[in-house]
Amino acid sequence: MNASENIFIGVGAVVFRGDDVLLIKRGKAPFLGHWSIPGGRLEYGERLIDAITREIHEETATTVRILGLLDAFEALPRTPQQFDRHTIMIDYVAEWVSGEPVAGDDATEAEFVSIDEAMTRLSWDQTRLALSRAIELRPSFAKAP
Repeated sequence: MNASENIFIGVGAVVFRGDDVLLIKRGKAPFLGHWSIPGGRLEYGERLIDAITREIHEETATTVRILGLLDAFEALPRTPQQFDRHTIMIDYVAEWVSGEPVAGDDATEAEFVSIDEAMTRLSWDQTRLALSRAIELRPSFAKAP
């Protein structure tokens, strides 16, 4: 395996429905059994925006509207329980449009929870940071045409 095979590019989104946030319980490593925001792998030839809307729908059966780019987060290889490859996650802020969350694909649970509850459930500091940034940026995205 060459070094480029150990690079994972993924997408994720902080999805708001009113004052609640969409979370999934992970059904695969890394962070198996822990709560996170929905997201997953970017497929070859797929636009980022298409990847995140697809991943959200596959994992939660919900439809969203992407409001804007949140940030890119990076995790270097550590252990198989965490990250066994160089991981780059490109995260977005989104608003729920339709559908009630139902776990699918590699999620074992999916639900909207309060922001305070989300902060206590999230396992990874970077995901809590993403949620904090999304809360800050959400009003400016809502004003955009």
